[in-house]
Amino acid sequence: MGLLSLLRKLRPNPEKEARILLLGLDNAGKTTILKQLASEDITTVTPTAGFNIKSVAADGFKLNVWDIGGQWKIRPYWKNYFANTDVLIYVIDCTDRKRLSEAGSELFEMLMDNRLKRVPLLVFANKQDLPSAMSASEVAEALGLVRLEERTWEIKACTAVDGTGIKEGMDWVCKNMKK
Repeated sequence: MGLLSLLRKLRPNPEKEARILLLGLDNAGKTTILKQLASEDITTVTPTAGFNIKSVAADGFKLNVWDIGGQWKIRPYWKNYFANTDVLIYVIDCTDRKRLSEAGSELFEMLMDNRLKRVPLLVFANKQDLPSAMSASEVAEALGLVRLEERTWEIKACTAVDGTGIKEGMDWVCKNMKK
């Protein structure tokens, strides 16, 4: 046994690392959610032209959150980030009814990838503060999330700009990684 292995065993509660993939169409609120998780200022959020990575501590885990841009030109590259993902978080703009089916198609196409087969899914139904927003249950029904019989999944209403619902979603993430 090497020294590093011995030191790891001596640590009373080693922090577990997890890789979280944060995806969704452009303008869904992914980067705002990431900045909320990292307790950063959200007044200067700009479209993500590639990816952002933040490490945040939550419930004994070090969560390495990968926020990948959602523009249609970037989406084909999402698959390059699937390997070793512990939880997939998919963000939906609940005011964008015109692109809801596009968001659903992208989600279900991803979920068919073998690298994501057993990965738990959290859907954030974002922008709940806006009057035209669909509820989380409306989004779940429109996307057909009930078809995900072989997958652990949850949908949580949230408002990224003020952080409402994000903690509850991340609590679910941490509980479902422990299983």
